[in-house]
Amino acid sequence: MNLSRLILLFFVGLLFSSCDPFGTNIGDEVAYFKAVELDSVAFPDTLKVMTWNVKFGGGRIDFFFDCHGDRVIMEKEEVEQNLKTLAEKIREVNPDILFLQEVDIDAKRSAYINQLQYILDSTSLNYGVYASQWKAKYIPSEGIGKMDSGNVILSKWKLKNAIRIALPLIAEQHSVVRYFYLKRNLLHVKMKTSDGELNLINTHVSAYAKDNTKKQQLEIIKQYADSLSADGQLFILAGDFNALPPNTIQTQNFDDSVCEEVDFDADDYSRETDWMLPYYESFQSAISLGEYSHNNLKHYTHTTDKDGFWNRKTDYIFTNKHFVLGSGLTIQDWMEASDHAPITVKYE
Repeated sequence: MNLSRLILLFFVGLLFSSCDPFGTNIGDEVAYFKAVELDSVAFPDTLKVMTWNVKFGGGRIDFFFDCHGDRVIMEKEEVEQNLKTLAEKIREVNPDILFLQEVDIDAKRSAYINQLQYILDSTSLNYGVYASQWKAKYIPSEGIGKMDSGNVILSKWKLKNAIRIALPLIAEQHSVVRYFYLKRNLLHVKMKTSDGELNLINTHVSAYAKDNTKKQQLEIIKQYADSLSADGQLFILAGDFNALPPNTIQTQNFDDSVCEEVDFDADDYSRETDWMLPYYESFQSAISLGEYSHNNLKHYTHTTDKDGFWNRKTDYIFTNKHFVLGSGLTIQDWMEASDHAPITVKYE
């Protein structure tokens, strides 16, 4: 019997001998944060909204899951420098509402720095909510160790009634892998405005699901947004959907896809070309489908190659009300800050 199988049997035994020995199960809990120093901000006529997958403060370091390198753990100085860059860019945009994905608050890979609190204290944003999507006391793979990473919503104004809604897990994964793997979610919070309430929803959909899990997650998110609309509630929905818009010219064989391991290969979207269409049909997008169809390249938001250029769009902002026409922008010149480009838009 080889060593890997012995290790697998060992962990299987642990799993069945205890309900949750490594603390990976995530309930519906959320956490509230606020800046050390709060700024008093008058409510404007339009809100500047921003979404950004910030790659857990990893900048453009080549990590093992992208197959361009083999890094797992960062030094504290690296994380602090990358967070400084992120904060500088956020201050430059000065968003009123900020949706973030892949934010670590207590993880070995990012020197246990609370990145959410760092960003609050380094920008003009005052309040934040957090929902874990990857949590464990210890992950016995690749030296990852302790993990707490998830989705974040930040605002200049108070947030309330936050909830975490679990999305389906990847069904095809081995039960042991699934136990330690990411648990995707919707983070939903309410913000009081000058004329009522605004629902803010953040998500990060599975990247590497080869079965029907990603489609199921997208359908659940859409149904959830539809239910708010049917109830007469206004919302902004944003995040990393890990899916391409309709009318995307290139859907497979990307230059930055170098993974030989199937587990980390996200190179073929050819069967998914209409999965985002229902969102465009029902809601207004920060970048309209017509604008994107006219010039795909201008709105790409992701690449795994730090020496290349953005080559696909996986990040979105939607609303069931109105964005200021033509205000949507994909900021593509900050490639040093993350493996995703941020999107901004003005909400009426």
